[in-house]
Amino acid sequence: MNPPTYADVLAAAPLVHRYLKPTPLYEWPALSALLGCRYYLKHENHTPTTAFKVRGGIHLVARLSDEQKRVGVIGCTTGNHGQSLAYACRLFGVRCVLVVPEINNPDKVAAMRALGAELIVHGRDFDAAREHCEVVCQQQGLRYVHSANEPDLIAGVGTLALEIFDELPDPDVILAPIGLGSGICGTAIVAAARRPETQVIGVQSELAPAVTLSWRGGQPIETPSAPTFAEGMATRVSAALTLEIMRRHVHDIVLLSEQELRDAVRLLLRVTHNLAEGAGAASTAAAFRLREQLAGKKVVGVLSGGNLDLRELGRIAVDASCA
Repeated sequence: MNPPTYADVLAAAPLVHRYLKPTPLYEWPALSALLGCRYYLKHENHTPTTAFKVRGGIHLVARLSDEQKRVGVIGCTTGNHGQSLAYACRLFGVRCVLVVPEINNPDKVAAMRALGAELIVHGRDFDAAREHCEVVCQQQGLRYVHSANEPDLIAGVGTLALEIFDELPDPDVILAPIGLGSGICGTAIVAAARRPETQVIGVQSELAPAVTLSWRGGQPIETPSAPTFAEGMATRVSAALTLEIMRRHVHDIVLLSEQELRDAVRLLLRVTHNLAEGAGAASTAAAFRLREQLAGKKVVGVLSGGNLDLRELGRIAVDASCA
């Protein structure tokens, strides 16, 4: 499997933009003052699925063969990848089967069903659901769409970075969350081509560090659990293709506590009135952690999604009232 190139991302852009408008890139003065840098948010929470992954879903499903479209696709998801596939399959009239873990964000589950996906609930977490997904795929002969090991998916989500550089040609740093890495890989491929001086820094929860440990250690490392509330980053196993790209193009990865992620969700809601899920708030949490290192620089944080479980929002609000 060959990694996607910058040329692949460029080729994906007209197709993606046929169905999606570019998302905003805003500098938020209050955040810039707090963080000590010029801080911009790339608002991927402003897509039709409230997350960046829809870009990859549209690009990948559009490019399936007629036979694959006739048979249908299957994927494993905690929500945003599934919404991406369901949205794209609805556009192109393709059957979409999704396997989700037993404990999952109910709003994401409802959104996938509303988009027409057939849901199978199985397993204690994402990776247990993924293993079952692969079994069902073999049984039904569907086209398995992995949430990371898909060049067309990565090329599609990389279009968010094209939009960043079209508006802001010279960012010093781009911060992006990592689940299995499709978003940061698309971003890093574009950054390497458009401005090699730009540092691309990944962000994970310290309760779900499998990709970070694999990236640092030079070999795949699996963790026994990934109990973060930020389900978009809750993976126990890395993915081969994205790990290869990250080793080539990602400059650093930061691990954050659950409290740092919750504080960033609350900060974004208070300052920007945007609701971010845990993964979506991760870039801003990292900017706060790294504020001395980022002082005076132009920094872009990818707000990757806004699909926060409202039960978690309640807990974050209670924490604020008790502070």
